[in-house]
Amino acid sequence: MRAVVQRVKRGGVTIAGKSIAAIGHGYVILLGVGPQDTEEISAALAKKIAVLRVFEDDQGRMNLSILDVEGQALVVSQFTLYADSSRGNRPSFVYAAPPETASPLVDRFAAQLAGYGIPVQQGEFGAHMEVEIVNDGPVTIWFDF
Repeated sequence: MRAVVQRVKRGGVTIAGKSIAAIGHGYVILLGVGPQDTEEISAALAKKIAVLRVFEDDQGRMNLSILDVEGQALVVSQFTLYADSSRGNRPSFVYAAPPETASPLVDRFAAQLAGYGIPVQQGEFGAHMEVEIVNDGPVTIWFDF
């Protein structure tokens, strides 16, 4: 699994002009699933993100987790994180998991993250989404599990 975690002031997903998800401060998580990924990998990634300390404490140090600040998370499936652009001008997505594998793992990841007490919303798997990300910092962390 690959995740780009962005600390945000707010985030949201719109499909065909209709808002389907919106959060306040917390994380927008762009999540890619590879064919080798499992529920165990998903669980490990969810735990790592839940306890990741990138929110500022009262001294201005990144020392608090999303749990500490009672933040929210927005999970957006993004197969393009597995793009291979090593040849030619059009990326290949052969390293991304097929939808029948990826979709349930994205849902499972969101549920595992919510299991830590984090309010989680999701984009819509396979849809053309407009994703609003108001990055705070900016703080962007890349995970490759």
